[in-house]
Parts: sequence; C-alpha cells; structure tokens
Amino acid sequence: MRSAAGARPTRGRQATGASVSHDDDVATIVDALREMALVGAHQSARLTPLAGGVSSAIYRADLPSGVACVKRALSRLKVAAEWHAPVERSRFEAEWMRVAGALVPRAVPRILGEAPRQRAFAMEYLPPERYPVWKAQLRDGRTTPDDAAAVGATLGRIHAGTADRPEVAARFPTDAIFEAIRIEPYLLATASVHADLAARLNDLAASVRAHKRVLVHGDFSPKNILLGPDGPVVLDAECAWYGDPAFDLAFVLNHLLLKAVWRPEHVDLYRMSFAAMVGAYLLNVAWEPSEALERRTAALLPGLLLARVDGKSPVEYVTDAADRDRIRDFARHHLLRPPDSLAALASGWFDAGRPR
Repeated sequence: MRSAAGARPTRGRQATGASVSHDDDVATIVDALREMALVGAHQSARLTPLAGGVSSAIYRADLPSGVACVKRALSRLKVAAEWHAPVERSRFEAEWMRVAGALVPRAVPRILGEAPRQRAFAMEYLPPERYPVWKAQLRDGRTTPDDAAAVGATLGRIHAGTADRPEVAARFPTDAIFEAIRIEPYLLATASVHADLAARLNDLAASVRAHKRVLVHGDFSPKNILLGPDGPVVLDAECAWYGDPAFDLAFVLNHLLLKAVWRPEHVDLYRMSFAAMVGAYLLNVAWEPSEALERRTAALLPGLLLARVDGKSPVEYVTDAADRDRIRDFARHHLLRPPDSLAALASGWFDAGRPR
C-alpha cells in the first residue's frame, strides 16, 4: 500500500460535476474535493490517476489553487488473493501524518483536507523529480547507507515521541484494522501454508499484539518512502496502529534483505544500509531495553520474510523458483532457531549476496 505524493501518472481526465457522472470513482473524488473546500461548486479539477499501491484510488489533482494528491480507501485490495480491509483506515492515515508531522515536520506530506463521507483526504503533492521513491533508488544502487540511517532515525524519532503515551493510543483504536491488513494476511495466512510452522507464526502474531508501546506506521517500506531534499518523507500510513515498534523495524529491514535477491550486484549496499538503519534507529530507543526490542525484531523478521513468498502479499520482484525456495529455507531455519541479534541474522543472509 502506498499513497502517491510522488507516484507516476497514468492518464489525465478533466473532472467537473456534470462531465463525470458516469464515473463513480472520479465523481466521488470531485465530491470529496468540494467537501474539503479545495474546489468550488462551479470550478473544475484535472484528475490524473497515479500508479502504485493496491489499497486506494490515488489521483494528482490540478486545482485552481495548485496541485494536490487525493487518496481514497478501497474496500477490496487489488491483489490476487481475496483481501478486504476496513475503509475507515483513511482517517487514521491522516491522523498518523498529523502526529508524525508534529514530531518530524519535514518527514510527512502536509494534510490539506479530509472528506470522511467519501473516505478520502488530500495532501500536498511532492514532485517525483525532487522526491524519488527509495525503492527505485535501492533497485538501481543510487542510494547510500546514509539514506538508510536517515530513514532509521526518522522511524526512531516517531516511535520515541509516541512511546507510552495513552493520549496517542486513544487516537488510534485500530486493532481490528491492523489485524485485518497486517497480522492476518502476513503471519496467519503464511501459517496456513506452512502447517509445521503454524505454532511459531501464531506465537509471533501474539507477541506483536501484546506489545502496545508506540505509534506504528505498519507499512514502513521503501516504496512508501521518498528521499526528499530535506530528508526522508514517509507516505501511506493506512495501517496506523498503536502497538509493537518491532513490526515497523522488521518490516522495512525485510525489504533490504529481499533487495539482495532482486539485485545481487548491490549486495554490499544493502548490507551496509541494513546495519546503518539498525544503528540509527536503536539510538532513539529509550522506552524499553534496546536489546529486548532487537531480539523481538530479529525473531519477527523471518516470519515476515516467509510471508513475502507465501502470504497474501507476495513481493512482486522475486519470481525465480530457486530464489523463492532459498528464501523459504532461510526463513524456516531462523523461525525455528531465532537469532540473538539483527547482526547475526544479516550476516547469514548477506553472505555471498544470497540467502543460505
């Protein structure tokens, strides 16, 4: 899932109240823009669908006042598996951006308005030429470990600034949403595929549910992170939840592991980025012993790794059967024998650029 404040446009369409009555989606976006007072009753907006993401309709909106990005939550996600998600997650995404923006102001897009009835909100549009997507930069080897450290520090600051704050927790009563769009499709769905690992994966799910300490993004992935001129910008907080910080850290580190399979020529970059991110993140951990959080993250990461092969949201760029089997073998081994640290896990994974 991602919002698309810097995503690639597909096609454009002039939107007015009269001209798009045949198109429910565009008409709803126009209604939302009017409810947010971003478009007047007799004004038009040019809407350009933006590619990327599976959970929302996302548009670039050229408005009389400037350019915005508009996002509307979908009830059924655009994946092969039958995967539904509560549409009320849209308001919690905007709320996550407000909370995170107060802690790290340049790390999230500015919210321009909300339209709860249409389950939509608008945010500032971040042009892709100035805000490249970190996933693409990682793929092409055009990033550095310093970028990873900045991303880790940003996540750490958001977690630290929300740790053990009941008033923040009260703003995110999203346990059911997180269960539906993260725990079930990743850990529980994978457990149904690997019966011999089901008890272990169910234990990991129980651990994630039990540690309610910080405001979690839930989809902290390179595809949802832009590398802006003032540092990382985080998008797509549809999975926002007050819970276990290990989930966010394991989720993003998982992507650095998988990139070594996708682009083995950049394995040294991914190895150094993994270490840089962990180090920068852990410097911010004060709400619990950092060793405990690291152990929990190292235990969860193999479960998420296996989920990106056999869960409901398999990673799209690992298609070779032998690579998928190597990922399964590595994940199974470390699920049954949890590593003591993230460094130990990374050492095995990055050896020769391939999981072993």
